[in-house]
Amino acid sequence: MRQWLTPSLQTLPREQVRRLSIHEYQSHKLLSEARCRLVRTPAEARAAVDELGHSFVKAQVLDGGRAAGTFDNGVRGGVQAVRDPDEAAALASRMLGQRLRTRRSPKEGHVVNELYVTETVPFDAEWYLAMTIDRNNYAPAVIISKHGGRDIDAIAKEHPESIFTFNFALSEGITPGLVADISSKLGLSAAETESLTPILSSMYQIFSQRDGTLLEVNPLAHSTDGSFTCLDATFTFDNSAAHRQRDMFALRDRAQEVADELEAERHGLLYVKMDGDIGNVVNGAGLAMATNDAIGFHGGANSNFLDAGGKATKETMQQAFGIITRDPRVKAILVNIYGGLTRCDMIAESIIGASKELDIRVPMVVRLQGTNSAEGLKLLEEADLGLHVESDFGRAAQRVVELAKSA
Repeated sequence: MRQWLTPSLQTLPREQVRRLSIHEYQSHKLLSEARCRLVRTPAEARAAVDELGHSFVKAQVLDGGRAAGTFDNGVRGGVQAVRDPDEAAALASRMLGQRLRTRRSPKEGHVVNELYVTETVPFDAEWYLAMTIDRNNYAPAVIISKHGGRDIDAIAKEHPESIFTFNFALSEGITPGLVADISSKLGLSAAETESLTPILSSMYQIFSQRDGTLLEVNPLAHSTDGSFTCLDATFTFDNSAAHRQRDMFALRDRAQEVADELEAERHGLLYVKMDGDIGNVVNGAGLAMATNDAIGFHGGANSNFLDAGGKATKETMQQAFGIITRDPRVKAILVNIYGGLTRCDMIAESIIGASKELDIRVPMVVRLQGTNSAEGLKLLEEADLGLHVESDFGRAAQRVVELAKSA
């Protein structure tokens, strides 16, 4: 089995697709791994530590980098060790109800409504363990490194030689042969192999039966006796499985999600907020990704990924414009439509309607190709909205970048 030098690029999913992410305490519950308590008040935190003893108190937000995060009130660290019940209660009072900002959260951070109190375990090393889809080999894979406790991107940069990927067949699962291969490549002892095997088996059951896309255990604590403990777990599941995984999707915490993304979802739009200043309205996920790439190629940065889908209507398109134009960061908008099921004249009518209702004050570049594109372009010309119409894909991307930079 080959070693991966850049797993974050080749193996771990990084596309702009909405997936179900669940909290650490929910992931741990699936694994049935740790002695722990979910608390929502300082009094509950005190009682949990009174029962568990020396513990970690962890803010429950769906963002990575919690340990290095900062709260509104100046408290540093969303993961902290406490020694006694009083210390736990005092810390909980300073965490609960506060916004935690991490390097992966939106600028405003997320309000912490729940804390996860877990007992501490002695360990001498932190490993990384994940199960995901290896898209290059069209197979599920186990990824493991003896340098855990940090993001896989950081591990790949600092210790690329430590990361190993092991493909396996979904129909076969965690076989003795796979375990033997992992043990051999990592030089595991009999005790380490015996402890790791049930963790892998539990992850496989979740991954295969719950439509998982990425199960991360980081850190996976290694103790001197060769045993492993899952100190932190972050699990993600395929959105397309929502209809058959109703119990899993009932765990979704919408309070942790971006309000604009939730609104877009209600209107049948796939919207992902990004960090740039160019808004996009595109139909089709492939075209949306290509549009994002084209804007980046010309030196721009996207404020969003928005796929209106092949069944977009005039109403949903106007909702899309409303979401984008409310974003104060947006300096220019690119409408890039390839008409198949979506008619370009309907898109033109949506643009005209949105311009009248929303008072759009940023420049807009429009590219319409396909079904009824001539009719759509004629409607836009007659409306005289001051739009920048481009027929060439590359030129449209270049033009919107120029307009954003000059705004």
